[in-house]
Amino acid sequence: MNRAETLSIPARSPLGRFNPAQPGAAGMKVAATGLLLVMAAIFVVARAFEPGHPWLSYVKSFAEAAMVGGLADWFAVTALFRHPLGLPIPHTAIIPRNKDRIGDALANFLQSNFLIASVVARRMRHIDIATAAGRFLQAPAGEATRIRQGASRMIADLFESLDDERLGGMVKTAVATRIRAVEIAPVLGHALASAINEDRHVPMLETAIRWSARVLDHNEPMIREMVKKRANWVVKLAGLDEKMADAIIDGLRKLTLEMATDPTHPVRAKIEQALADLANDLQTKPETRARVEQMKNDLLDNPSVAQWIDSLWQKGRAALVKAARNPDAVLAGRLGEVLKSMGQTLERDPRLRIVINRFARRAVAGMAASYGGSIVRLVSDTIRVWDARTVTARLESAVGRDLQYIRINGTLVGGSVGLVLHLLDTL
Repeated sequence: MNRAETLSIPARSPLGRFNPAQPGAAGMKVAATGLLLVMAAIFVVARAFEPGHPWLSYVKSFAEAAMVGGLADWFAVTALFRHPLGLPIPHTAIIPRNKDRIGDALANFLQSNFLIASVVARRMRHIDIATAAGRFLQAPAGEATRIRQGASRMIADLFESLDDERLGGMVKTAVATRIRAVEIAPVLGHALASAINEDRHVPMLETAIRWSARVLDHNEPMIREMVKKRANWVVKLAGLDEKMADAIIDGLRKLTLEMATDPTHPVRAKIEQALADLANDLQTKPETRARVEQMKNDLLDNPSVAQWIDSLWQKGRAALVKAARNPDAVLAGRLGEVLKSMGQTLERDPRLRIVINRFARRAVAGMAASYGGSIVRLVSDTIRVWDARTVTARLESAVGRDLQYIRINGTLVGGSVGLVLHLLDTL
């Protein structure tokens, strides 16, 4: 048994996930070694009985040459992976000694034949990614469902494994930075102007008027108390403070009622004009826009707003994980209908497929151009840190059956050549 058969590789090692061992390699090795021993036995027997049986010289020549051919091929095969018989013969153990050079050559081969942008683009020209994506989005069952479930579990595990504090901090910082970078005053001004032009502000104004009436009703005792405290002693002595409070409350109640029922009320008109002026100031006046920006920044600096953004992140993250854990439930609703519709569109629209395939081709080619060198270095550096004996054992097991066929063929071819030479010598 050779070292390739006895060496065990940990299941968690990089090579442990790659086991290309050919089946039947051990049996073929026994056959090759056994054939060599048979040739040796035939040679001994033929040599012993050759004086009494001259025809055995042909058998002896065949066996002798077969032993030479078999031993030569055994030496050649063994010298690829180790020193024959443990002797440090020059130019043996070729693979272990040249492991790093082999890794560099493999990396250069990958770069020259697979990781060139033009090569990648040419190979992807016949790959219809858009149609495959469309079928994937439409597939309700089968292999696509299993792939989707596997991808969903991977996404869920990824979100759960990431550092929530660090990732959440990145998300919250990105959101806050994005909000700070946007000047919201013109946006608010434009939105308010559009609402006024389309009378969408009227329901909000009427709601505010009704709210004012309710506030007045609920705070009537407080208003009466304020009037009583501010009235002088003459008014109180004449008993006019109560009448003043009644007049104020009745006047305010009448005002809110009239504003609620009369769309052309002067106070409503003034409020609408003030809103229109505000919309214009938000879009045109630098001082108004500066005040709004300062208010926005103060609001973002408030700890309560930071907690609110954090709660949004936590809810969004939980929703993503839940959806990823159960993709079929998500795809069964409206989102599933949207995705299926997208899949149908991808299959039926040739122009869209051309655009998507072109984008995918350019993206992959760009990645190859940008990261091809890094991938090559990764392959080369990874092979460099592998154990030489492990690499040797894996390579030997990958071609072990063919190597033993080389030994068998060498034994038979050597014997045939020896027999032919003996025939020529006797003629």
